[in-house]
Amino acid sequence: MTKLNDMQSILLSTAGQRDSGRVYPLPDTLANADDRARKAIAALIKRNLMEDRETDDAVGVAREDGDLRYGVFITPEGRAAIGLGEGEGAGPDVTPPMPAQPKPERQTRAAMVIALLQRKDGATLAELIAATGWLPHTTRAALTGLRKKGRTIERSKRDNATCYRIVATG
Repeated sequence: MTKLNDMQSILLSTAGQRDSGRVYPLPDTLANADDRARKAIAALIKRNLMEDRETDDAVGVAREDGDLRYGVFITPEGRAAIGLGEGEGAGPDVTPPMPAQPKPERQTRAAMVIALLQRKDGATLAELIAATGWLPHTTRAALTGLRKKGRTIERSKRDNATCYRIVATG
């Protein structure tokens, strides 16, 4: 397995995704990292994961030597280093990347309190403290905050403990 740093991985992946296999122009994520990118490209060329060769493509020019233009392109070894086979990653037959899985909605402690209070039998102060890890005064302050935000909180008794429940409005 070839060890690559983040910059090298980005450069190889960018080149591997392009039909031509060229690195230039650099991706937008590397817009402010020209010097680091050049050093990484030099290291990749030295390791034979990329190569410097003549090109007619004005967009993909890495350097010019008189009338000749040179670009930097991924090699078969470079494709193998990032897990692409020969010819993979370029052209119209590329398998589209899997869509990103939506992140589960972050469960905040305030949301947890509301969920417990919306249960049919509500929640006791001890249950709220156990669920949130808050101190009793913080938990009571959260109940006050919910009241200030317009929630109607009903108090009742359950097993000799005060039970709080959000009353549905409307």
